[in-house]
Amino acid sequence: MNMEEYFRALETYVASRKLNLGDGGAVLSLLYEAYGDVNRIYDDQIKADFAELYQALNGMPLQEMDWIVNPVCALCRDHERNGFIHGVQVGIRLAQEVQSTE
Repeated sequence: MNMEEYFRALETYVASRKLNLGDGGAVLSLLYEAYGDVNRIYDDQIKADFAELYQALNGMPLQEMDWIVNPVCALCRDHERNGFIHGVQVGIRLAQEVQSTE
């Protein structure tokens, strides 16, 4: 995806939701959600990892599997979100430092 497509997706995302600009975290969360809506990443490694997880849970009743898989997925999503937000913060800091040396 190029930047133009990302900005269009971000505009669509903003238009479809009530925007809370109360703090920087809300804006960074907005960027993350818009990026995730456009870039669904479900590659072969993720598929293999889930296959391994389900293999390890083989024989468990579905309700017990859900008791394990759902928190694991939430944990992965939260770490992905935090990594994205931290990356944006580092990028902003880097841009500020580059501008201050010019």
